Amino acid sequence: MNAFATVSRPRPDEATIADLGHVLRALLGERVAAGRAVREQHANQLTWAPCEPPDLVVYPASTEEVQAVVRACAERDVPIVPYGVGTSLEGHVNAPFGGVSIDTSGMKRVVSVNADDLDCTVQAGITRKELNEHLRDTGLFFPIDPGADATLGGMAATRASGTNAVRYGTMKDAVLALTAVMPNGDIVTTARRARKSSAGYDLTRLLIGSEGTLGVITEITLRLHGIPEAISAGICPFPSIKAACDATILTIQSGIPVARIELLDEVQVAACNRYSKLSLPETPLLLVEFHGTDAGAREQAERFGEIAQDLGGGPFDWATQGEERSRLWQARHDVYWAAVALRPGPTIKNMSTDVCVPISRLAECVEATKRDITESGLTAPIAGHVGDGNFHSLPLVDSADPEEMAAVAGFLDRLVARALSLGGTCTGEHGIGQKKMRFMESEHGPEALGLMRTLKRAIDPQNLMNPGKLIP
Repeated sequence: MNAFATVSRPRPDEATIADLGHVLRALLGERVAAGRAVREQHANQLTWAPCEPPDLVVYPASTEEVQAVVRACAERDVPIVPYGVGTSLEGHVNAPFGGVSIDTSGMKRVVSVNADDLDCTVQAGITRKELNEHLRDTGLFFPIDPGADATLGGMAATRASGTNAVRYGTMKDAVLALTAVMPNGDIVTTARRARKSSAGYDLTRLLIGSEGTLGVITEITLRLHGIPEAISAGICPFPSIKAACDATILTIQSGIPVARIELLDEVQVAACNRYSKLSLPETPLLLVEFHGTDAGAREQAERFGEIAQDLGGGPFDWATQGEERSRLWQARHDVYWAAVALRPGPTIKNMSTDVCVPISRLAECVEATKRDITESGLTAPIAGHVGDGNFHSLPLVDSADPEEMAAVAGFLDRLVARALSLGGTCTGEHGIGQKKMRFMESEHGPEALGLMRTLKRAIDPQNLMNPGKLIP
């Protein structure tokens, strides 16, 4: 029988936690917290998952301090939950079996910037905005932008993506090497700074997307890119979701090197107008951005405008001024909060979810999802990084109403089933955490899931690292 199928592990008793707290305070002093408010903050969820706080929270400043914490926990068989800034949406930072939350947010050092090689090495707690502020005078930038100002360690652990992924890829493409503390306390560096290597197993990508279940990431070596000479961005309304999705597909298939291409349905546009004080046309809408030279960015925008016009879209309004672009993309990054504001109330929960499909099936999947939302009587805006086939739905549900909860649960199951039937995945960037574990076997099959369990047991035989996540 699979050891993790029903009960993942016992919860440590009070005496064990008291002993561990004494040891950790000897190591870290006041950087150990046991207060209820701090513990609950470190299991706080942006969506409906219940709060399951750890027993202790620690704030290390270095890889070596993380190593000391992991070894102390391993000696006492106490679970470990890595924590960045808590922006994940699938219950990643919950502690269902108690234990220690390792908060890396104080680990913000930029270890090195190698401008000639277009790479840098940073500690796991620095956020993407902080890194780009540090890089500002070098002419380089880090492009992965999930919207939230997440830590780079958390972004690597969840294989984050975002608005720039259609041009620059996801975290699996951006990370050259990782340093991590493994469950037995060993410090492992997964690769060197070379742009490619065929030396051994790809340990870097084994840890990327492992959601803290195999080790605690403490340092990351990242690819950087030159800041484009020119950036143009704009908005283009469409008469239907299908027309907007078809425009996206044709743009990608035509080889136009679009940097961002984002879909908002009419419900999400209305929410953004109200929340961000905008006056966007309340129809399905694409937000696009092009990077390159002045002439190149202009040509790309013009070619996109022609595609949009052929599909009944437009007018395509585009701008190159930084202030206008920033306002536009800030509204896109605020779609979560704009959606939440559509239905305020103490018992209203946002059950944000995402799927990803091959781009040729995008229009089919989004259209079917829109019909499902209407037929289910839900309030569920749609937004998506549609350039790579990834879109999000944000159902708002009254958690005190069992019928509504059942309706949303059915919708979420059908959404995943639809994506899988079209050759897609149950999540393009949110990750699995607690909430999507039930889909892992449907997506991967029992053999592949069994191999994942074998790797987990081999690397983490005590099931210390973020138990109750990813592997059902």
